[in-house]
Amino acid sequence: MMAAALTTNLARPAWLPQEIFPFPIVGIETDRSTVAVSEAGDGPTLLFYTGIGLFTWRDVIVRLARDFRCVAVDPPGIGLSGPVPRTEATLRRSAAALTKVVETLDLDDFILVAHDTGGPPSFAAAGQLASRVRGLVAINTFGWKPSGPAFRTMLRVMGSGATRRFSLGTGALATVTASAFGAGRQLDAASRRAYRAGFQRSMAVFHDYLRDARDSDVYDEVAWALAAPLSTRPLLTVFGERNDPLHFQPRWKALFPEARQLVIPNGNHFPMCDDPEFVAAQIRRWHREVVDRVEEKRR
Repeated sequence: MMAAALTTNLARPAWLPQEIFPFPIVGIETDRSTVAVSEAGDGPTLLFYTGIGLFTWRDVIVRLARDFRCVAVDPPGIGLSGPVPRTEATLRRSAAALTKVVETLDLDDFILVAHDTGGPPSFAAAGQLASRVRGLVAINTFGWKPSGPAFRTMLRVMGSGATRRFSLGTGALATVTASAFGAGRQLDAASRRAYRAGFQRSMAVFHDYLRDARDSDVYDEVAWALAAPLSTRPLLTVFGERNDPLHFQPRWKALFPEARQLVIPNGNHFPMCDDPEFVAAQIRRWHREVVDRVEEKRR
């Protein structure tokens, strides 16, 4: 469980009451800022990371905490984590923050569950911590330098100053992300408001992370991690049926031929929110049928 001497309890903002997010939230100091961490359950460790904020994992954690120790982390400047200068909203800083969390909590034999722009920095961190990593779950995310006009143009547009100003001024991206099209398919009205408020709070740096994601200097480390120290780890990929336009699933299969791959019917960019019951059940099943068996063979 969390090391009390190394963490501090974070005050809950008005937009995130206990009844909406029932798990404790603490802060860990890393590189002149505070990173928010939430934990629930006991058992083998699942470490959850997304560039959009730890609230995203709530409904999956509710279901998995019966069997696992679930640790979810907000990247620097995102969600409940402390602010960072815009120039420091980078995937490299994100990777360093996650590394500090793992070391501070002394997480060992954990499964990394990554989503969206949380993927590349978490894979880079996992490569440096490979002896602690038992397996990987990639949920609508990627593990390589963006290439091709569609991918790079999307990141250029989403990371532009004009898009950032539009998001900050209108709240449109936060509203869409909290809707049924985004993470809100299973959320009640109060939870949807909380999700929208938390994401809007993050908008000041969220677009800066996307700008950095286009040509981050962390991709060499990601490529090395997935090709070398992490290449023998079991991989589960989970994508929404309606949200793999850049064909990430086949690319993951090329990197990890033994990967188990799931597609969530009618799912979008947040398959763990579209069907948290199914995703939780499949992670539990994959852990039992694949991860535990790999560990038995190593012994």
